[in-house]
Amino acid sequence: MSEFDIWNYRPSTGYRQGADLVGYKVEATDGTIGKIDRHSEDVDSSHLVVDVGTWIFGRRVLLPAGTIELIDTAEEKVYVDRTKEQIRGAPDFDEAKYGEPGYLEQFARYYGQPHM
Repeated sequence: MSEFDIWNYRPSTGYRQGADLVGYKVEATDGTIGKIDRHSEDVDSSHLVVDVGTWIFGRRVLLPAGTIELIDTAEEKVYVDRTKEQIRGAPDFDEAKYGEPGYLEQFARYYGQPHM
């Protein structure tokens, strides 16, 4: 893992507060993995929710903002520092549990850094 906090956007990504990333394609280190379904700018828990499923079997995973390497607004793509396999292996995003205390812990453990 990098020296950056996993729950905050890296300064080098080009992220601008208030930017709408919904619908952007997500590019893993080895190709396209899906599209952004939602994103959060919450301090110390910023993240993306990415739809990685097929059109019949939708599946969503959460990616902490610290996994983002670059945001290309012209191409509407977000590049992350994980492989497709690593992203597919992430815990499923559960809308019903989102917001519960400790919910983000499983993602912090999976991506390698405890949540604050």
